[in-house]
Amino acid sequence: MSVCFPKLSRVAVCGGTHGNELSGVYLVRELQRCAGDGAHVNTLLCDTFVFPSPSGPISDTAPYEMIRSRELNALLGPKGSPKAVDLICDLHNTTADMGLCLIAYSDHDWICLHIFRHLQRQMPDIPMRYIHFDVSNKESYSLDSVGKHGFAIEIGPQPHGVVRSNIYTAMKFGVQHMLDWVRFFNSGTIFEGGFVDVFTMVKHIDYPRDRETRNITAAIHPQLQDRDFSLLQPEDPLFQTFSGETLRYKGKEPLYPFFINECAYYEKSIALSLARKRRVMIPAIRVDRT
Repeated sequence: MSVCFPKLSRVAVCGGTHGNELSGVYLVRELQRCAGDGAHVNTLLCDTFVFPSPSGPISDTAPYEMIRSRELNALLGPKGSPKAVDLICDLHNTTADMGLCLIAYSDHDWICLHIFRHLQRQMPDIPMRYIHFDVSNKESYSLDSVGKHGFAIEIGPQPHGVVRSNIYTAMKFGVQHMLDWVRFFNSGTIFEGGFVDVFTMVKHIDYPRDRETRNITAAIHPQLQDRDFSLLQPEDPLFQTFSGETLRYKGKEPLYPFFINECAYYEKSIALSLARKRRVMIPAIRVDRT
C-alpha cells in the first residue's frame, strides 16, 4: 500500500541564503544559465544571512535581511499557505567535514526522506546523512520551511568565501538527482518503502571559556577534528586546551558529533552538535492521479 501525494509542480532551488557559502551561489547561476524542462523549477539567489519568522509587522527602517526574508516569503510562500511552492531545496556549505547532508525539520516528511534515499543510491561514493532538527511545536527559522516540503543540502568541507570544484560538483550532482527524482515522481513512478538512517540533533556543546573574558580556552581535540558522524563515546577526547590539557566528553551516552568546529558557529557558542541515530521506516509513495 502506497501513500499518495499531490504532484510537485513548483520546485525552488535556492542559493546564497548565507552569502559567503559559494557552491550554492555558483550552482544557482549555472542552473539559471542552463534552464531546462520538466517540473517548473524556480532558481534564485536569496542574498540574506537570516530568515526570521514571516509573521508580525515590519518597519521601513528594518534591517535589509529582514526585508529580504519577507520578499522571499511572498515569492515562495506565504509560509503555511496553499500558495507555497511544493518543494524547496536550500543550498549551503560548511567548513566541517560532513560530506553531503540533507537537513530537515521533520523525520516523517516522506517526500524528503525518499529524495534522500534516492541520492544515496545514485551517489554511493559520497558520504551522506539525513539530519533532523526537532523543533516540535516551535517556529522553524529556515528558508526551506516556507515550502510544503523542504530541506537544506549542506556539504563540506569548504572554507566560506571559497568555492572548491569537488564540493561544487557533489552539490551539482545532488541537485540534479533531486530534480530527476521529482520528474520520476510526477510521471507516476512508485517508490517502494524501506529504511533510512536519521540523525536527530540532541544538543550543542560550546567551547570551554574563561569565566571573566568569555574567550575560548581550548580547541577541538585533534582526535575528534574532521571526524563528523564518528560515534563519540563517554571519556573520548573532546577538547585540547591551549596549555595542552585533554578535556574529555562527559556525556552519559554515545552520540554522533557533527558541525565539528564549523567556523560560522563560533559566534553562536557552538563547538559541535550531537545527534542520536535511528532507523526510520518510510512507506511506499506515488503521485496522486485523482
